[in-house]
Amino acid sequence: MDYAKPADVVASMIDVSLKKLALAPRDLLIRGALSGALLGAATSLAFSGAVTTGQPLVGAIIFPVSLIIIVLLGLELVTGSFGLLPLARLEGKATWSAIGANWAWVYLGNLLGSIVYGGLLAITLTNMGKIEPTGVAARIVSIAEAKTIANEAIGLAGMVSVFVKAILCNWLVCLGVVMAMTTSSTIGKIVATWMPIFMFFALGFEHAVVNMFIIPTGMMLGAKVSVYQWWVWNQIPVTLGNLVGGFVFTGLALYATFKPARPALSTAPVLIPQVSAE
Repeated sequence: MDYAKPADVVASMIDVSLKKLALAPRDLLIRGALSGALLGAATSLAFSGAVTTGQPLVGAIIFPVSLIIIVLLGLELVTGSFGLLPLARLEGKATWSAIGANWAWVYLGNLLGSIVYGGLLAITLTNMGKIEPTGVAARIVSIAEAKTIANEAIGLAGMVSVFVKAILCNWLVCLGVVMAMTTSSTIGKIVATWMPIFMFFALGFEHAVVNMFIIPTGMMLGAKVSVYQWWVWNQIPVTLGNLVGGFVFTGLALYATFKPARPALSTAPVLIPQVSAE
């Protein structure tokens, strides 16, 4: 049996958080960039499957390959770290400043990897701008505008909606990361990770790193979106929503009910052996 019980999973979550916090900025950047690029690749593949078949659900079935690779290779995704790293602080083994620095490096790495892959993809989809965006390229443009301009058009309602979608998204994404800890087998990790990630993508929720790919790539392909609209009407509220969803709904919730029990201090009297005077 390779199944790990929930209490053991939470212990693993704490252990993983400490290992992540021990990584140097160089490693966080490299692993973060690879994760951003992989999410971009999986998103474009998912769009290709949806466009080709006319069935959006096909894209959701395909998309989890990215997080599966990230989990199996031990790469860095800031949304997963939102759910894990605060546990080290709750255990009294890390400071908030160390956690914030880790998130910042990984976030930067995710952003760089997403944009670099998006730029390379834009070249391939348009032959370096020689042809008009069609198919997958057109889908990326339309979704980039829907995630930004459409939110701005409805004001506060758009801001609240995207924030809530981000909370729900990272609840599921962090569950995918945690579910991989319930088993030690490769096949088990693939299946356990796939389930929650399929749910998030199929439901159309908002993921900060996926949007790091979709929106700037859409802008490169001709989407009428400004940098201001990207960050104010999507990237910032989605990042904050992902933080709330990952930490509160997954990390904190599981820690609160399954946290490892600390050994109790003994209250029994200490017996001192009597030494004979003989």
